[in-house]
Amino acid sequence: MAKNALLEIKRSLEPHVGQKIMLKANGGRRKTIERSGVLEETYPSVFIVKLDQEQHTFKRVSYSYADILTESVEVTVHGDDGEVRITIHQ
Repeated sequence: MAKNALLEIKRSLEPHVGQKIMLKANGGRRKTIERSGVLEETYPSVFIVKLDQEQHTFKRVSYSYADILTESVEVTVHGDDGEVRITIHQ
């Protein structure tokens, strides 16, 4: 089940490569980190986001699909057809 869920998340992200996304990540101790950037690449286990330069000191960050599955990261894609939140349907 989990392997299929991770594959489903990867497939839902792939069409959005090159589009602007917004990330909300759990920073620990009741802290939420919000970042924006462009979905740069998807790999078998992780996806890479190129962050907006003016807002962040890091240029790129990576997250695993399991981060989305466990809801420690929320991904919202900002495309031409509005916003799409990437989630797993159980």
